[in-house]
Amino acid sequence: MHVRPFPRFCWAALTLLAVLAGLLGLQPGRATAAAAALTQVTGFGSNPGNLLMYRYVPTGLASGRPLVVALHGCTQSAAAFDEETGWTRWAEQWGFALLLPQQQSANNSSSCFNWYQSGDFSRDQGEALSIRQMIDRTRADLDTDAARVYVTGLSAGGAMTAALLADYPDVFAGGGVVAGLPARCATSQTQASVDCMTTGRNLTPQQWGDLVRGSAPSWTGRWPKVSIWHGSSDYVVKSTNLTELMEQWTDANGIGQTPTVSDTVGGYPHAVYADADGQARVETYSLTGMGHGQPVDPGSGAEQCGVAGAYLLDVNICASYRIGKFWGLDGSSPTPTPSPSPTGGTGTLTLTDDTSRDGYVKANADGSAPAVGTLAGSLGLAVGRGTDGKQNRSLLSFDTTALPAGAVVTAARLTVSYGSGSGNPWGEGQLTVDTRSGCFGAACTTGTDDYTAPADAPAVATLAAFSSGTRVSTDFTAAGLAAITPGGTVQLRLGFDHALASTGYLFLQRGANAVLTLEYRR
Repeated sequence: MHVRPFPRFCWAALTLLAVLAGLLGLQPGRATAAAAALTQVTGFGSNPGNLLMYRYVPTGLASGRPLVVALHGCTQSAAAFDEETGWTRWAEQWGFALLLPQQQSANNSSSCFNWYQSGDFSRDQGEALSIRQMIDRTRADLDTDAARVYVTGLSAGGAMTAALLADYPDVFAGGGVVAGLPARCATSQTQASVDCMTTGRNLTPQQWGDLVRGSAPSWTGRWPKVSIWHGSSDYVVKSTNLTELMEQWTDANGIGQTPTVSDTVGGYPHAVYADADGQARVETYSLTGMGHGQPVDPGSGAEQCGVAGAYLLDVNICASYRIGKFWGLDGSSPTPTPSPSPTGGTGTLTLTDDTSRDGYVKANADGSAPAVGTLAGSLGLAVGRGTDGKQNRSLLSFDTTALPAGAVVTAARLTVSYGSGSGNPWGEGQLTVDTRSGCFGAACTTGTDDYTAPADAPAVATLAAFSSGTRVSTDFTAAGLAAITPGGTVQLRLGFDHALASTGYLFLQRGANAVLTLEYRR
């Protein structure tokens, strides 16, 4: 993603590949599967954003079919974002029209959608209105289903996707944000580059939700459902934006920030947030170890898609396939909330750190003068000895209500992600994990008493040295497993096993980048 004039965020030019010849056979909403092609459309309205319009329409597409809008990233084009991401494959297979707006360098030198300029991201203005006009033109030409219009995008396109969902809840039924940012995160170039992309803004769910509601203040209906994807090692757009996006869209949809379901899909942490009727409204995928880009899984398998390249990352999962299924484009009902497992048997569950209850506390070597750390929102959770000579311990909090009643945890492992650091704290000590059933301190939010509060089970696991990516702990001890029970909270305290004599610390990433994986039996 680029924000002029910040060339360090430049994308490498992507290779333009040939459009798929199409799949043979009868498909939903189609007459025959003859080859289609990406086509430019002109004359779609006043076009105040000065965008180009491209469309991919499967041959013989019937009326009343869905429409998907796909927004490319910086330095990309419509032609580099159709087959490469897999969207043309699903357009052919599932039967929908694909609209691909394209930015022009005259508007942005890096061909990024201007997601941070109010004149372009606001309802019925600039680029947002241009895209709305493209949708209206497509609906008029193809008689697409007005109730099944969806939008997705990568990076700058992902940020514009969030803006469009907030601007036009009367147009879009759902969205897919990949490596993007919350709606109205920024209103200037500096705020976009520094506060949102690099540091990461940390607002409350209500504050984020208010930005959505303020985008379309007269709207009283249901807000779009959203699938959110982000690499845990994204070096362009800070990965904490996944959590902020989740908080924004769960709040907009009137649901809480505790996952209804936490599991793994394709080996990656996945969470679903459902409404009171059990319908999934928000989902998140944290792509462990992935950098900045669109997840693809090249191949001919039923769930595979795409062409690997710069910022099109082969990580063995196809984002467009999963997003399309979440919307219900495959002909199935949209992603439901899984029912409880039958009594008996075993299972696996992945819990995500609750950022409203995590944090870190620093104190003198003897535990005196404790103080709550203030950099969690910007840098993460600190462990080790800081430059101020204080020893840091971090708290992670996990909601265990998704663990079936009566379940007994038989194995547990903690996965954490590196944020930043200095020195080598492992040269003097061992990073250990304490467990507490419930909360360490008097309150479940981080407090000064968390530093020395007793653990139900101390040193239940260790984390070996690392300076990038992720690290999985050793298996929890039996005492540590006993502290993890259904229907409540378990907190983990991370710290070195003794006070460090010299400066050496690291910041761990929060939220979806800190997960507790449980195995259980009933």
